[in-house]
Amino acid sequence: MHKTSKQYDQVVARAREIFHKKMNDYGSAWRILRMPSLTDQMYIKASRIRQLQEGSDRKVDEDEIPEFLGLINYAIMALIQIDKGVAEQPDMALDEALQLYDQKMAEAKSLMEAKNHDYGEAWRDMRISSMTDLIIQKLYRVKQIEENEGKTSISEGIDANYLDIVNYAVFSLILFMEQGKF
Repeated sequence: MHKTSKQYDQVVARAREIFHKKMNDYGSAWRILRMPSLTDQMYIKASRIRQLQEGSDRKVDEDEIPEFLGLINYAIMALIQIDKGVAEQPDMALDEALQLYDQKMAEAKSLMEAKNHDYGEAWRDMRISSMTDLIIQKLYRVKQIEENEGKTSISEGIDANYLDIVNYAVFSLILFMEQGKF
């Protein structure tokens, strides 16, 4: 599991670097996004990944990797929004955003470590396409919970689904790393 932890940190470092650069470019404009908007943004990314995996015709020369990195960052933004609420205008300095990013990513990694222990790193035997499908399934679950005004009777909440999305996206990128593509 030490190998997984190190690989996880490498993927997260790349995602965090992108988040940092985008904060420099755009500030915290994402703070005005309501939860359904963030969910829909993640759905667009996941759908694009699935289209790429199915070999659809490409007019933009991109692969899955930037989309998985985007999923990680949008899910972290959503987790921050759950805690902070939606802002009327961009209101977060870079330092605060990075601190919150790191906190949410630490939560995701802690969850990964616990599940990895219990499931014996079963994800390593999965296909990236299956992880993509699970991400899309989790997004449909989040959409339904949003339609239910955040209420669930037996299921995990929205935050648990976002944490799982982070981890499946990281796992996918680790598998790409092992293939020499990341």
